Amino acid sequence: MGPKSLLASRRIFLIGSGVTMALPWMESLPVWGVQQERAVGDPTATSEPGVAVPPRRFAALFMGNGISPKNWWARQAETGEMELGPSLTPLKALTPHLNVISGLFNKQATGVGIHPGQTGNILSGASLQRGAVLRGGISMDQVIAAHFADVTPQPSLVLGCEQPITGYHETNFSMAYSSHISWQDSSSPVPMEVYPSLAFDSLFENHGSRRTTSILDRVSEHARSLRRQLSHADQEKLDEYLQSVRQVERRVERSRKQLQRAGENAAPSDPPLVSMPRPRNGLPEDLREHMRLMADIVSFAFQTDRTRVATLLMCRDLSGLFYPFLDVRVAHHPASHEDNSEPYERIVRYYVSQFAYLGEKLAAMPEGESNVLENSCLMFISNMWSGSQHDSTRLPVLLLGSLGRSLETNRVIDYTGKADDQRRLCSLYLSLMQRMGVPARTFGDAEQGLKEIGPIA
Repeated sequence: MGPKSLLASRRIFLIGSGVTMALPWMESLPVWGVQQERAVGDPTATSEPGVAVPPRRFAALFMGNGISPKNWWARQAETGEMELGPSLTPLKALTPHLNVISGLFNKQATGVGIHPGQTGNILSGASLQRGAVLRGGISMDQVIAAHFADVTPQPSLVLGCEQPITGYHETNFSMAYSSHISWQDSSSPVPMEVYPSLAFDSLFENHGSRRTTSILDRVSEHARSLRRQLSHADQEKLDEYLQSVRQVERRVERSRKQLQRAGENAAPSDPPLVSMPRPRNGLPEDLREHMRLMADIVSFAFQTDRTRVATLLMCRDLSGLFYPFLDVRVAHHPASHEDNSEPYERIVRYYVSQFAYLGEKLAAMPEGESNVLENSCLMFISNMWSGSQHDSTRLPVLLLGSLGRSLETNRVIDYTGKADDQRRLCSLYLSLMQRMGVPARTFGDAEQGLKEIGPIA
C-alpha cells in the first residue's frame, strides 16, 4: 500500500455515487482521535502515542495594484491592543490572530518597469525574463505543495476571481506575469480555476453523469450510518458541516446553470468561453458572490484536509474589475492611480473584508483544542504599496493565524528604514515554509528567515 493509500485509509470520507466527501476532525472517532504513525512527508505528524496534531496550512490571497497608503496602518497601543487604520478595520475582531507587516520588498520586482515585472515573481522572488519566453521561478506555495504531495489528496488549490489576460505590456514582459501568482516551475504558471462550480466539483471529486445532482443527497445514506457512531458533540459538528456544504452547493448550482447557458449562447459562433464577458461565461454575476464562493471552497478544503496549500487571486494586476456596489465609477486599475482617494480606499477595504471573511470562517471551525485558523497562516499581499507611484520598494503584508502556535501574533512589524538584507520578502517566505515543515535553507534571494518572526516552535 502506497503512502497516499495508507493516508486515505486513516481519513473519514462520505462515499456516494460518483462523489467522495472528506469530513472535518471528529474527536469521537479513533481514526482522528490519535495520530497514527508518521505519514510520509508530513512534518505535523507525531509518533507520540495518543497525541493528535492537526495539520498546518497556508493560503495566499492577492490583490493587484497596491493599497491606499494613507489609510493602511496599524499601531500597538500601550494596552497591547492593536489599533487599525480605515482600510484594515474589517480585521478588528481578528486582531488576536493578526500580524501587520510593512517595509518588506521583493528585490527582483524593483527597477524593472511597472506591472507585470512587479507581479509574476510575487511568491517566488525570481528574476523574470522579458519577451516571448516565460522565465521566472517556482512559487513558494508550490514548494510547500510539493512537500505535501504524498500527504493530501490534492497538492494545492489555485483559484482566481478574474480571467487571465494575454499579450505583452509596454515593458516587454508577458501579461502572463500579471495574471498568475502561482508557478509550478520557472516557465509554467499553475492552471488557475476561476469557475466556482468546477472548483467545487474538484474539491469533492464530483464526477460522472450525476455531477450536477446534489452531492449531499448522494452521500446521505453513508452520513446517517456514520452519525450513529459519533458523540453528541461530533453529531452537531457533522450536521453543521453538511449544512454549510448544502448552502454552498446551492450557490454553486446557480453558477453552474449560468455556465450551461453560456455554452448554449457560445455554440453558434463557437468562441472560447474564457473570452466571453460576464455574466455569460458562467461566472457569478455578482463579484461579491464569486469571491465568497472561492473563500468557502478554500475553507472546506482546509477543514477536511483535502489540501494544505491554496492561492486565491482576488483580482489580477492591471485589473479591469468594476465595483458598482461600492459606488465606484471606474475600473480597478485606473482607480488605483488615485490610491488615496475615498473610492479606492473603499475598494481596498472591501478586499481586506474578503480576507477577514476567510479568517472568520476558519476561526469558527473547531479542530482539536483550537480551530482551523489557529493551525493555518493566511497571507494578504499586493504587488505594490502605491498604485499612483507604481511603488514596489515596500509591500503591504497581512498574516492571520499562528500555524499551530508556532508563529507569534497580534503584532505590528515595520521593516521600513532597515537594510535591504533585513527586509527581504523571501525571508518571510522561508520562515513560513520552515514552519510548514519544508526543509529549505534558502529561497529566492533569502538565505535566512526573518529574525522578528522568531525561532521555529
